[in-house]
Amino acid sequence: MNYPILIGVAILVILLIGYLIRKNLKDKKKFEEETIQSELPPEKDDQENV
Repeated sequence: MNYPILIGVAILVILLIGYLIRKNLKDKKKFEEETIQSELPPEKDDQENV
């Protein structure tokens, strides 16, 4: 068998999985921050009502 080719493909698959996991975590964090910001009332309105 062509072990060097299999090793190369395995390394590429591992790198792809790592990249996708990292991107998913980054997108999840960004989504959570946007959700929190959209649920909070604007600070400007709070200061005007005081």
